[in-house]
Amino acid sequence: RYHEEGSPRGIPKRGSYEKAYFTRSPLSSPPASRNTSPSPLSRSTSKRSLTPIRSAAANLLRSMSRRKSAEATTLPSTLSRSVSRKASTTIMYSNSNGLMKPPAMEMTLECTLEELCFGCIKKMEITRDSVTDDGQLIQEDEVLTIKVKPGWRKGTKITFEGMGNEMPGADPADVIFTVLEKRHHMYRREGDDLELAVEIPLVKALTGCIFAIPLLGGEKMILTIDDIIYPGYQKIIPGHGMPKPHEQGERGNLIITMLVKFPTELTDEQRSEIVSILRDSC
Repeated sequence: RYHEEGSPRGIPKRGSYEKAYFTRSPLSSPPASRNTSPSPLSRSTSKRSLTPIRSAAANLLRSMSRRKSAEATTLPSTLSRSVSRKASTTIMYSNSNGLMKPPAMEMTLECTLEELCFGCIKKMEITRDSVTDDGQLIQEDEVLTIKVKPGWRKGTKITFEGMGNEMPGADPADVIFTVLEKRHHMYRREGDDLELAVEIPLVKALTGCIFAIPLLGGEKMILTIDDIIYPGYQKIIPGHGMPKPHEQGERGNLIITMLVKFPTELTDEQRSEIVSILRDSC
């Protein structure tokens, strides 16, 4: 504030300030700065200008939090659906050269016990899809030769790479044969061993016997037993089982189980004789 000293109309005089207005008492508190104490008009104006910004920021934060929560709740289900869909629809796998490859053609290769014991040559005819030079898809017959090695077991797999179905723009599929063992009328295979059950009468079981055992190759082996043969008696013959594929020249065992055939009827005289014989032996 300033005024003119001695002015009749109280018109302010330039450069003449009122000294008492600017003089502060030592006990009075310092006046607040103009920048820190805005007028009521300036405060209301700042409130109106900050309110839209604050509300917009709050709305943005709320929308971001809702988006994050929605993503957090839907992400696991989306992943599970994509994984299951991929597992159910994947029918081709990538080859080393980057091309796709159709699924393998799986077939069975039935072999007798003799063929698995000594080995053989088997020719298998397959029908596969083939792509011609002009891109047409046709069916053709193919003969595959398999050399069965001695000692192969049930479940052995033989793979022919690239001999299966063809598709445009993809590598040919593989052909996989799985060995199946036909049931033998006498022998049963247990790993590298061969098991054979032989039935003999009671008199030979008690007195000893000599009998011929037919082998897989068609030969016969003469077996002599002087022991008392009881039900469940076993005779183990090493080296007459199946060939061991990972041990050159080695074979398993031939296990012969004796089945004693008892008579169904006996006369009184035979019973008495048997009782006396067995009583004396005991």
